[in-house]
Amino acid sequence: MSRLNLTNLRKMKSEQNKIAMLTAYDASFAYALEQAGIDVILVGDSLGMVIQGQESTLPVTVEDMIYHTRNVIRGCETVFVIADMPFMSYGNTEQAINNAARLMAEGGAQMVKLEGGAIVADTIKQLTQRGIPVCAHLGLLPQSVHRLGGYRVQGRDEEGAQQLISDAQTIEQAGADLLVLECVPADLAERVTAAVDIPVIGIGAGANCDGQVLVLYDMLGLTPGKRPRFSHDFLAETGAIPAAITKYVQDVKSGQFPTLEQQY
Repeated sequence: MSRLNLTNLRKMKSEQNKIAMLTAYDASFAYALEQAGIDVILVGDSLGMVIQGQESTLPVTVEDMIYHTRNVIRGCETVFVIADMPFMSYGNTEQAINNAARLMAEGGAQMVKLEGGAIVADTIKQLTQRGIPVCAHLGLLPQSVHRLGGYRVQGRDEEGAQQLISDAQTIEQAGADLLVLECVPADLAERVTAAVDIPVIGIGAGANCDGQVLVLYDMLGLTPGKRPRFSHDFLAETGAIPAAITKYVQDVKSGQFPTLEQQY
């Protein structure tokens, strides 16, 4: 069996077949996600908060990401696997190339994800020219939470919206093959999705993106504290973890998730 690849994901966008993505950090959950029909697993630096108990994603290291990516790869055979590049692991081009190469060679990832718009365009270009596929991340940037003043919706005014659209087009031109769009108004997310040819995966970005992603522990209702508005407790709805994951995949594919209540 071969893994889903970028050609498959681009075809899903062109055919308007929704892409279902969740985070995972170990082999057991990777297997459960694959059995439920998930398309993409993101080994997110969110593990810093949901696995390690950190206050943010910032303390996560490249070694942490390699370890968890390797475990996820062992647990699934057909899912496309993306690994986050943690905070300041791509501060300059040489550093980005070395760390991205490690995530792929040692961790087994098929793609790396990094945060930022035009400012990281050259980094994206340098990575993709060396055969390292890149997923960009725009909107709310968890690694920049202190600069942003907290976890806030981005692009509410037209100036911010235009900047986000411009950033999306710039990172696509630089070679990014996928885009995660976090915590932006649904109408803006729809504009961004139409403005680029690469698949756009939303998290708190409305139903009109090419796919959806959630933190696994959020959608299972296991994350301590208040659950994000854009999430939904699928475990409470179904009563069993495999059923919860299957319901998430079904609802993403059918367009039933997210609802109007789960968007901005």
